[in-house]
Amino acid sequence: MCISLSLCPSLTSGSQPYTFQQTLLSSRSTTSKNYPFLIRSRLSMDSTIPEIAYDYSPFLRIYKDGSIERLRGTDIVPSGLDPKTNVLSKDAVYSPELNLSSRLYRPHNTYPDKKLPVLVYYHGGGFCIETPFNFRYHDHLNNLVAVSNVIAISVDYRLAPEHPLPIAYDDSWTALKWVASHVNGDGPEEWLNSHADFGQVFLAGDSAGANLAHQLAMRYGQENLSGIDLTGVLLVHPYFWGKEPIGTEGENLETKSMADAMWHFVCPASSGLDDPLINPLVDPRLDSLGCDRLLVIIGGKDFLRERGWHYYERLSKGGWEGVVEIMEGKDDEHVFHLNDPTCENAVALLKRIASFINKDKA
Repeated sequence: MCISLSLCPSLTSGSQPYTFQQTLLSSRSTTSKNYPFLIRSRLSMDSTIPEIAYDYSPFLRIYKDGSIERLRGTDIVPSGLDPKTNVLSKDAVYSPELNLSSRLYRPHNTYPDKKLPVLVYYHGGGFCIETPFNFRYHDHLNNLVAVSNVIAISVDYRLAPEHPLPIAYDDSWTALKWVASHVNGDGPEEWLNSHADFGQVFLAGDSAGANLAHQLAMRYGQENLSGIDLTGVLLVHPYFWGKEPIGTEGENLETKSMADAMWHFVCPASSGLDDPLINPLVDPRLDSLGCDRLLVIIGGKDFLRERGWHYYERLSKGGWEGVVEIMEGKDDEHVFHLNDPTCENAVALLKRIASFINKDKA
């Protein structure tokens, strides 16, 4: 049966976060849903099987013994040469203290002295699932690098609820600083020393990863990183939200309440749904966004569509001095390109990203 959100202590803004023990199980196929998650309770007939406390299918389940079962994104595929795209990848640790890694990608046939634009990519998954090392993201980055001719760094970061926000923001900033440590050609990763053009750095991500990319661009605009030029930011189906519904969001209050609860779940210490971390439209510092160009990609059938449009309009009409572009796929659902990467619209999405990155070379 369904649980009232008021009965879920981990889903209320005033609650204290639990301490969780993570249990990673095999990835399972799930049916795509056009809403963030479901909240259900299920009683077990076998007392030896842990009882489900909260069911966020098709993403994760939390059991009453404190363990977590992630239902997707836990598979790991090896790095190496992808024969389909001729893109080479390898893993590199960016934070030995936290045991956090990234997966690096570059075109295989890159000349030893060839410099390429740098793309730092943050995966989605609502801040609570997915990894750069699973098939969907590994395949996506191979395709993206092949089309865009960049050197890419796909960043792993710690996930909620074991590591609630803002931990993912801090991990992502640490990764960006690690990338910047190669600017003089003497960093720990030879690919970046040899091939990274730090005069052309782009941040990108989908869904929650797009939220991360936006927030890192904000932080860059205030703190800067010596030696790198943040040329552009690419936000694919960005995960932004807010207290008051906008546009068509008010037509489905059930989806709205679920999305509201999800933010409190991953960021229990947040000030609320108008926290600038989730609602950039109310951020008084938005005009300090630290890049020259920005591309927002939205889906016509994405429940986050309205937020992406309003974000684009706010940057277009506000005091930010950069140039913002938008692309909308009329029939595209949330992160459809990860589920069907060879469809016509997914190919068009990749081409638009490549065009944005290589604009000055056209």
